[in-house]
Amino acid sequence: MEYQMSSDSVKLLLIDDDVELCELLIEYLATEGYDVKAVHDGESGVVSALSGEYQLVLLDVTLPKLNGFDVLKKVRQTSDIPVLMLTARGDDVDRIIGLEFGADDYLPKPYNHRELVARIKAILRRGRTQVADSNPRTLSIDDITLNLANREATIDGEVLELTATEFMVLKALIEKAGELISRDELTQIALNRRLTLYDRAIDMHVSNVRKKIGTRADGSARIKTVRGAGYFYIRP
Repeated sequence: MEYQMSSDSVKLLLIDDDVELCELLIEYLATEGYDVKAVHDGESGVVSALSGEYQLVLLDVTLPKLNGFDVLKKVRQTSDIPVLMLTARGDDVDRIIGLEFGADDYLPKPYNHRELVARIKAILRRGRTQVADSNPRTLSIDDITLNLANREATIDGEVLELTATEFMVLKALIEKAGELISRDELTQIALNRRLTLYDRAIDMHVSNVRKKIGTRADGSARIKTVRGAGYFYIRP
């Protein structure tokens, strides 16, 4: 069965070496209104992801030529395109590494197709909300400045290389500096979905942000973890 895509369909890139699975996903996602192209090795995946043709990448970990982590590292060198990693069920190491390398979210295999669509919509919805809310404003604290119009972050005038998700995490923490933000709330803000059981995604994004912004000039911490509760940006 063929599905006709409208000219304004959301274009997704699927990087997975399981050809049969790709065919099934392309057919299923077409019924949801997505225009999906599949490539089956890491090298082709990097080229396609950086082509500017797609709005989101679905990236499997196990790939020929370049594995998913290497693909993600190469893509993140020059692009902040949203990436949803597809990982082996129960493999926490894969999930953690993917998030450390700049994935926006992950979904363990085998996954429910409805859950996959929900994750795709959440990531894309977050992006549309950021564009809709953009205006020539800045948000500043300490030596950090966030440009809310172009989602650029700087620290002491130097550009911070943040992913879209990391930018949202830092923005939320700075906006409520001195106030505790629960993991549930931060997950909803940054990932546009609910926190699930054993879900470490938001913790890894906060960890990445903490590493990238470092400490204050006097060596004191900027972000505090309240174990079991959440996080807050420490007011200067």
